[in-house]
Amino acid sequence: MQAFGYGSLGEDKKLEPVMFDRKTPDKGEVAFDVVYCGVCHSDLHQVRNDWGNTIYPCVPGHEIVGKVTSIGEGVSKFKVGELVGVGCMIDSCQECSACNDNLEQYCQGPKSCTLTYNGTKNPDGSNTYGGYSTAMCVREEFILRVPEKLDPKFAGPIMCAGITVYSPMRHFNLQKGQTLGVVGIGGLGHMAIGIGKALGAKVVAFTRHDDKVAQIRDLGADEVVVSSDDEQMQAAMQSIDLMVNTIPVAHDIAPYLTLMKPNGTLVVVGNMIEFKAFSPGPLVFNGINLAGSLIGGIQQTQEILDLCAEHDIKPSVKMIGIDELNDVFEELSNASQSDFRHVIDMQSFVKSDAVTNEQAKAIEAPIA
Repeated sequence: MQAFGYGSLGEDKKLEPVMFDRKTPDKGEVAFDVVYCGVCHSDLHQVRNDWGNTIYPCVPGHEIVGKVTSIGEGVSKFKVGELVGVGCMIDSCQECSACNDNLEQYCQGPKSCTLTYNGTKNPDGSNTYGGYSTAMCVREEFILRVPEKLDPKFAGPIMCAGITVYSPMRHFNLQKGQTLGVVGIGGLGHMAIGIGKALGAKVVAFTRHDDKVAQIRDLGADEVVVSSDDEQMQAAMQSIDLMVNTIPVAHDIAPYLTLMKPNGTLVVVGNMIEFKAFSPGPLVFNGINLAGSLIGGIQQTQEILDLCAEHDIKPSVKMIGIDELNDVFEELSNASQSDFRHVIDMQSFVKSDAVTNEQAKAIEAPIA
């Protein structure tokens, strides 16, 4: 089936309309028209090859909500006309110990998990195109149910930002009454506050900006610490059980280690570039765990969609048309984080000349 997308043909190229063929659903697969797609900071990193692993053409998007148009043989969980979601991955080996533990994001198969766009996690030259497109076809095992109580325009960011902060809370067993620290109150951090509160934790937010304190309290944080204020940081020393660090750029992690209780855990979910050199002394003398976490498995992603629907946790979103994407990328590149998640209304693309008059550059078909 023909699909249209917004993609980049090189790291120095802006996003532009493209067209390509998508497969029709085979056994166990679900095809859907994309209704909404969120814009993630990692989309910018991939389009600009900041991590050195981008495969071009690159059609981003892994915060996807769609309406089912057809299903393959044997599909039992979904039917035509239903709203569905797809997050950061669309396939895995389904056989290794990680997959059997519902941790498909850490698949140990030959290609690891297949990401929704930019190919497999262990690159083999094959490519996938994501949700900045009019239609997709995905294995049933990687399709998510959008709860009826959840407005679908909020669902996309939950399948990326939401699961990214929820998964370490689950993995490291955040308990009611414990203290959760959230560093960086942007697209991920603002969701971590609401989710942490829903799980019964005391939430302490850390921000560099003293003019955002009131706004962050309005998000539900019990306390807000301005990390550039030495006195406030000193007062918060050894007060955090679990910290989720969402800052997506290189920074100094050492000040945050001093905030952890003995045997506390600091989890990095945003920065995949580098940290300034730091002394491991606080880790050793206080038994602090320094960990990383990548999104979450399909089971946990469904859990967080359901939890957000149950507790009315909604990401802060700004709806945009697809022709605004290059401006949004410039906005993201000029600031480390936004206070909201941009979400594309895909009808703005469906009705554009690029689609209605096929004014788009033809590119090779993806593998999925």
